[in-house]
Amino acid sequence: MKKLNLVLYFLLIAAITVSAQTNWSFDKAHSKIGFTVSHMVITDVDGKFNEYEGTVVTEGEDFEGAKVNFTIETNSINTDNEKRDNHLRSDDFFAADEHPQITFVGKSMTKVSDNKYELVGDLTIRGITKEIKLDATHNGTVQDPWGNTKAGFKLTGSLDRFEYGLKWNTAIEAGGLVVGKTVHLNINIQLIKES
Repeated sequence: MKKLNLVLYFLLIAAITVSAQTNWSFDKAHSKIGFTVSHMVITDVDGKFNEYEGTVVTEGEDFEGAKVNFTIETNSINTDNEKRDNHLRSDDFFAADEHPQITFVGKSMTKVSDNKYELVGDLTIRGITKEIKLDATHNGTVQDPWGNTKAGFKLTGSLDRFEYGLKWNTAIEAGGLVVGKTVHLNINIQLIKES
């Protein structure tokens, strides 16, 4: 009898744990995975990826400890210049044919203030995986006119593209590089709560 009670207890705890989980997915119509990199030191070029999928799993009332994962289709890079985009897809940069996806696997989501979090995860580009830290701002959670629960986040951070094998460059006469070494990430995500 004691064994049966113990088994029932653990099943109940497991059921409560599962029911406490909330699943969210990226609402791509209202999200953007963007980046900025300097061009010839004097200007910035903005870009984005058009195709991606992402999920977030939360355990409690807020996003502390959330599990964040997303996958980006490398070939979907878009800087509003087809010639440049094709160069970025080539082996000089992303080698999109050989490495069709960029992945982020979240390791921790730590609350640092009321609506600020630090998101840490493994980012893989061109088969090279490095840990990255992103600042995450929770802009709020609302219900849309159709009864869907939505949560908005802005993620910012930077990475050294050379560390991921994106090493193409050439110097300019005045010094400096044609394409900046540091890539600034500007990611706006609207999450939709799954029923």
